[in-house]
Amino acid sequence: MTVLVIEDERLLSESLCELLAQHGFMTEAAYDGPSGLEFALTGVYDLIVLDVLLPGFDGFELARRLRARRVGTPILMLTARSGLDDRVEGLDAGADYYLAKPFEARELLACINAILRRQGKQVEELSFGGTSLDLASAELVCAERSARLSAREFELARCLFSAAGRIVSKETLLVKVWGWESEAVENNVEVYVGFLRKKLSAIGSCVKIKAQRSLGYYLEAEA
Repeated sequence: MTVLVIEDERLLSESLCELLAQHGFMTEAAYDGPSGLEFALTGVYDLIVLDVLLPGFDGFELARRLRARRVGTPILMLTARSGLDDRVEGLDAGADYYLAKPFEARELLACINAILRRQGKQVEELSFGGTSLDLASAELVCAERSARLSAREFELARCLFSAAGRIVSKETLLVKVWGWESEAVENNVEVYVGFLRKKLSAIGSCVKIKAQRSLGYYLEAEA
């Protein structure tokens, strides 16, 4: 599971990332509204931990922009503003839960686990261009045809299908599929993209994995 932490207080951000890492999560951090939005729009995160008071634009605006772009990644909003109006604004903006500062570490972890459990029950497949990725069976499905994916093929496909046509960088794919500590390089991404392209073709899918030079990969549904 990968969590994006968008928090402008560096010490708090580092503490949150360290806490999450201790409990098995991979993390990335952003420190202002614009960069947080750019990261979040990739759609490759399992959860966004979002502070309200951010430079650039605040967490409410960031959440609204994500939901307007149909990014469905669950959002846990953090803020010292705990009034009813603020909580309502956060939920209306698209947050899934609103946690007031200060909070205990175990309270944060309980909220995260509850959100992820609920998300897991709601999302069973990802679809794009008439092709689905079954999250339970790790299969690509198009009409009556299907193809079983290896573990890394599945994680790669999940990143690309979650992004729903947006570009996902090779760096993000390396972290998401191989992990922070891996010695994998960009060539590994290229090899597995090739494997995934062959399986999409084998099931007759019109979905193609396109490369954007120097940027990354994205899905496109061809007529």
